[in-house]
Amino acid sequence: MLLRPAVTDDISGLLALERLPFARAFVGQWNEARHRATLASGDARYLVSETEPGQLQAYAILRGLNEDNRAIELKRIVVGVPEKGLGRKILTEIVRMVFEDLHAHRLFLDVYEDNARARHLYESLGFVHEGTLRDAAHRDGVWCNLRLMTMLECEYRRQGTADQATLGG
Repeated sequence: MLLRPAVTDDISGLLALERLPFARAFVGQWNEARHRATLASGDARYLVSETEPGQLQAYAILRGLNEDNRAIELKRIVVGVPEKGLGRKILTEIVRMVFEDLHAHRLFLDVYEDNARARHLYESLGFVHEGTLRDAAHRDGVWCNLRLMTMLECEYRRQGTADQATLGG
């Protein structure tokens, strides 16, 4: 299984992943209490990927599960060893889960404007840049812009149709 729901015992692994040097540049630094509260909130879903039981290699947070507007936020995705294809696999599964299992109408995220690798991945999977959130994040004493990116259910469905046509389905 690529992803499983996180449990409270996973929080120390989540903290370790988001504190890796390359992750610190692009991922907010939450403390244990904030992760515990968010995990317990019922409005969020934490998903983890393991190399073996208890050894986290990645995690993601979805928020907005209780919203009436069927818009879910990909709040965070962290991969311990980037550029090995795991992020693409996880994100593909999350997109599928959001539209197929959670029946969302809209999946959205924000990404640091200078995080070219992540932006490229999101765009390659069909996310659309909707706008720039100016000075929306404070990092290392500097205000930074974030790009708002979304995928709508109809765009996800069109991709599936195109994928089936390509595969001869």
